[in-house]
Amino acid sequence: MKLVRYGKPGKEKPGLIDADGKLRDLSAVITDIGPEQLGDAALARLRKLKTDKLPLVRGLPRLGSPITGTRKFIAIGLNYADHAAESGLPIPPEPIVFMKATSCIQGPNDPVMLPKGSVKTDWEVELGVIIGTRARYVSQKEALNHVAGYCTINDVSEREFQIERGGTWDKGKGCDTFGPLGPWLVTRDDVPNPQKLAMWLDVNGQRMQTGSTKTMIFSVAKIISYVSQFMTLEAGDVITTGTPPGVGMGMKPQVFLKKGDQMALGIDGLGEQRQVVFPFKL
Repeated sequence: MKLVRYGKPGKEKPGLIDADGKLRDLSAVITDIGPEQLGDAALARLRKLKTDKLPLVRGLPRLGSPITGTRKFIAIGLNYADHAAESGLPIPPEPIVFMKATSCIQGPNDPVMLPKGSVKTDWEVELGVIIGTRARYVSQKEALNHVAGYCTINDVSEREFQIERGGTWDKGKGCDTFGPLGPWLVTRDDVPNPQKLAMWLDVNGQRMQTGSTKTMIFSVAKIISYVSQFMTLEAGDVITTGTPPGVGMGMKPQVFLKKGDQMALGIDGLGEQRQVVFPFKL
């Protein structure tokens, strides 16, 4: 099942993508797609709907983030061995955990803004995990049972802020527009193995990243179990799980985003995103 939120920013409506790829309105069934709609029982009720009876949404409305009400946006660093190598860093013995500000979350095709003073804004295609039920000290064996679904994420990053401005990654990760999610949330029953998903990212039509979640150092189950030892994961929380090689920081010479650049990215079965880069404005 593919769940979406569509409409103008702040006024999104819930919807789903039917078997024919058409957008159907869920407004008469649920008020939104947030923590209350992500548990197993709530998702089971949605699966029972006769989608051909739901109102068809005409045209091509803007898609927002597929979920609302996210309280924590957690990220994992250096989770692909080849990305660690291109960054000139050792493979971490444990997952590197940092936070992205929830205020950076936006729709999958909304423009990405270069922060004020930015000189090293970069791209990162990543698998996103959306928590469906509370996870606290869970085992790896049970971890995936706490997942509502998965989505595509662009973990946009300002490398100077991240690395050269005092040593806390969060400063380069949570800038406004740095968290495009979607286009949809694909429920976990439609993603039988999150460790077998191909992923890619282009900048201005040139392939920059090609990878697969099979090369993750720490699996999705390991990440959920590990993070749940340090903080309680709640429904609606998002974990972005690391990026494969091909980021601008790892190139020789390095390449970073500039005004007018166009990014396109996607993950098998989870949909594609497209963003245009624009300069800072208040």
